[in-house]
Amino acid sequence: MAAAIDPHDPIFELHRGGKLAVTSTVPLTSREDLARAYTPGVARVCEAIAADDALAYDYTWLGHTVAVVTDGSAVLGLGNIGPRAALPVMEGKAILFKQFAGVDAVPICLAASDVDEIVRIVTALAPSFGGINLEDIAAPRCFEIERRLDAALDIPVFHDDQHGTAIVVLAALRNAAAVLSRKLPELRVVISGAGAAGSAVARMLIAGGVDAGRMVMLDSRGIISAGRADLSPAKAELAALTNAGGLTGGIADALAGADVLIGVSGGSIAESAVAAMNPGAIVFALANPVPEIAPEIASRHAAVVATGRSDFPNQINNVLAFPGVFRGALDARATRITEGMKLAAAEAIAGVIADALTPEAIVPSPLDPRVAPAVAAAVAAAAVRDGVIRPG
Repeated sequence: MAAAIDPHDPIFELHRGGKLAVTSTVPLTSREDLARAYTPGVARVCEAIAADDALAYDYTWLGHTVAVVTDGSAVLGLGNIGPRAALPVMEGKAILFKQFAGVDAVPICLAASDVDEIVRIVTALAPSFGGINLEDIAAPRCFEIERRLDAALDIPVFHDDQHGTAIVVLAALRNAAAVLSRKLPELRVVISGAGAAGSAVARMLIAGGVDAGRMVMLDSRGIISAGRADLSPAKAELAALTNAGGLTGGIADALAGADVLIGVSGGSIAESAVAAMNPGAIVFALANPVPEIAPEIASRHAAVVATGRSDFPNQINNVLAFPGVFRGALDARATRITEGMKLAAAEAIAGVIADALTPEAIVPSPLDPRVAPAVAAAVAAAAVRDGVIRPG
């Protein structure tokens, strides 16, 4: 059934004709221009690159261009809407790359869902790009796709739904803890949601200093614990890392006496459950467009509240991370994105606003022009430290 389109809706008018175009960076106003930009002049550049592959980063768009790849299986809060319906989102991602970090991005929406096929296609396309940003691919196959592409390719591969979210959550939690004069290892953290975002957030927080044993995660069936027989391999790994006390039950059981709630599930959490958290609690209700608990309700019981929405304070948004992450990785000519680079990105985001923290401002605005350059510089430096830069 086709959705009705209001011809007067400004959203549709904004998107009419798409949000991207290709433009030339060189003049084409004379026969000489044409001979230099295309044949015969271009042949000299091709021969040079054939002799030294690294020259492609100087004489093509590789140094500033990434592919934004999706199969349309987990788009925003819309679910599995398919590759063509996902294209407006991928175009949107591309313009964010360009606006905030000067990175050119090309949407690649694949009519494919099989892991082997997606890996094969992206691997075949990779020579045209300096990096691969995976987007809106459903769990659990997103984990395998990223792992295999990262192993197969010598360019950065980054699943933003996982790692972009995790980077910004770590930055926000660091600053929230600072505002409340708390230390990350002493916080008892509950993560509601164990899909792509929840899994990456858990691992990033552990790498950033949160005590894994004091962390409790939940999926749609309740608390993840080592005693559950219905866990996927990915969730079994999380069970082995977290919930040292062997807690069982549902969200109310998990939140009793907790210090931090991070919602990445899209479900609903009752006020009574949040009210049972420790005094001075931190609540990140990140589901979009409807948070797990309304921020005005969460604020009755928590000292710091964040959402994924732009119309409330403390918007935890991936745009704080991915443009600068790729800008830094491309500038360093990194061959992959390491945990050290992700941690550096989180520290940089937190640092942008570190001298002006309040409970209502624990992360910078997505429009803050300081963010992407700070992240890019930190990521590039981390790539050098981690030894993942391309020779030459």
